[in-house]
Amino acid sequence: MVSGSRACVVWFGGPAGHEREGLQRAGWHICEGGDRVAMDALARPGHVVVAVADLRQGDAAARAAMARRMVDDGDVPWIVLAAADASLHEPAVRRMRQGCRQVLVAPVALPPLLEALRRAAMADLAADPLASVVGHSPAIAAAVASLHKFAPVDLPVLITGETGTGKEVAAAALHRASARRDGPFVPINCGALPPSLVQSELFGHERGAFTGAATRRIGHIESAAGGTVFLDEVGDLPLEAQTNLLRFLQEGSLERVGSSQPITIDARVVAATHVDLEAAVARGSFREDLYYRLNVLRLRMPPLRERGDDVELLAQHFLDQFRERHGSRARGFGAAARRAMRGFAWPGNVRELLNRVQRAAVVAEDALIHPADLDLPPDGIAPDRSLGVARVAAERDAIVACLRESQFNISECARRLRISRVTVYRLCKKHQLQLDEMR
Repeated sequence: MVSGSRACVVWFGGPAGHEREGLQRAGWHICEGGDRVAMDALARPGHVVVAVADLRQGDAAARAAMARRMVDDGDVPWIVLAAADASLHEPAVRRMRQGCRQVLVAPVALPPLLEALRRAAMADLAADPLASVVGHSPAIAAAVASLHKFAPVDLPVLITGETGTGKEVAAAALHRASARRDGPFVPINCGALPPSLVQSELFGHERGAFTGAATRRIGHIESAAGGTVFLDEVGDLPLEAQTNLLRFLQEGSLERVGSSQPITIDARVVAATHVDLEAAVARGSFREDLYYRLNVLRLRMPPLRERGDDVELLAQHFLDQFRERHGSRARGFGAAARRAMRGFAWPGNVRELLNRVQRAAVVAEDALIHPADLDLPPDGIAPDRSLGVARVAAERDAIVACLRESQFNISECARRLRISRVTVYRLCKKHQLQLDEMR
């Protein structure tokens, strides 16, 4: 819902039974009572608070009076639940217009209530640089705590984690939380750079430096001056580029290809990898001195299977984003879909969840998404040939076996393992499988 923060609803009155269950399932902590409870919630670090003035029953005037006192004490986003005859409460509603995000008139359905709360929370978090890191599990909370610590310290950060865990999201959040937030954030996928152009892409080149260099080109690192450069899959850099990157980290300067004039650049380096860099150092494919330079501060992004109920929060978050851009009949996830998501191994992590939710948003016929819409088995346990089980047993053997069974047809292999073609290629690279030799 809201980065690593705890989402709290301060409810003046009390939610109905189905409202309470839905709020808790969506990750909201409910505080009922008056000013003392509200102020306690506000005072706790890491809590994001949305207040609800429930004027549907009971002494609406008294609740409105308590709510107004809270409005006077701080800028808190509000949701007002009014009775069917909203005119009865118009004076109270008028007094609470400061910070009021939405007025819902009885009968109030759960999906609009959850959506109003989410929008109010996200609006209140507009200034929160870590709001994009969604979840409140202990695993992601530890990552967010590290981001808070690392952001103000202008040192290199190495982000590790499996493919699809959100390493670039974390890097961008780190940049927004730092003193460099007004400078550029420049992400570079090192694994996608053509080997012959790595030096030029990273460090730039002068006119005439090589055939086709008709003009001077500013490299990605130079374009990040004053901000942050994010080197994704840094383990894929060739040794020559590693040498120049090390020089930049040590001296803060670089040379464009075709030039001998050093250029001083002020940019923070954040790097990420899904491979074991220690093993790469031992093999000689990654410079040991560069590894130590990058590994000053280290952040691990946990795989989705370690994040518990975050899978439901992320799924709803992705669905809400999709609905805002494209619209969808689906508004949420049924109980069976939630069970299936909790039980699935998610070998592709958050990226796979995003893809499945987007697919479900398109194909769903009902307001609630079903397991079939997500292309998940009802119990969430994938077939034995799925990558989820294979990862536990022997990921490399499973990839090799599936490639052979599919006669090295990458598309067919991806279909059988329920992953994308790109992931098949990445896994082959991870396990050093040479497809041409295997064929």
